[in-house]
Amino acid sequence: MKNPALLCLALIGSNLVVSGVHAPVRSVLHTTSRSSSGGPVGSVSIVIDKSDYELSVYDDKGWYATYPVVFGNNTLSDKLMEGHKNTPEGSFHIAAKRVHENWCRFMSLDYPTAEDRQKFNERKRRGEIPANASIGGGIGIHGVWPHEDFVVDRYQNWTLGCISMKNEDVTDLYNYTKAGTKVTIRK
Repeated sequence: MKNPALLCLALIGSNLVVSGVHAPVRSVLHTTSRSSSGGPVGSVSIVIDKSDYELSVYDDKGWYATYPVVFGNNTLSDKLMEGHKNTPEGSFHIAAKRVHENWCRFMSLDYPTAEDRQKFNERKRRGEIPANASIGGGIGIHGVWPHEDFVVDRYQNWTLGCISMKNEDVTDLYNYTKAGTKVTIRK
């Protein structure tokens, strides 16, 4: 005997079926606390949490928005050297912004910082990385190839160490950030 108090939930393709009603879903919702306010208030900072696959934005009033993101290597470890494909951890700033021909928008970070160089040299000294390794660079926040937002929905890490967002989300973020915006990346 069926219990009428229970709802039937099923995921079919990209639709959620609740008792026969179809509704589109995203694996992680982009949520905005003050969406009707016209944007963040005052200064903006970004916190990227690798273990939760989230990029959160804060302004002078507190939390503003959270977006789903993906990274480079599936280990989610700190970047050790060039070619390692891991996303670096630490405190950074947006160094420059531009429209990107492949990934919609690109906000480059000031990686490597003096702290990154210190960690890199210490790891070399301890023999954790080859003596001839380079630290790398070119890390940023960017979109995905056109029509490939699904890689973010499926948590498919694909970059060479950058942070990748859905194109609609990276455009939104691009519109209210500027060079100098603080970015913290943590595991």
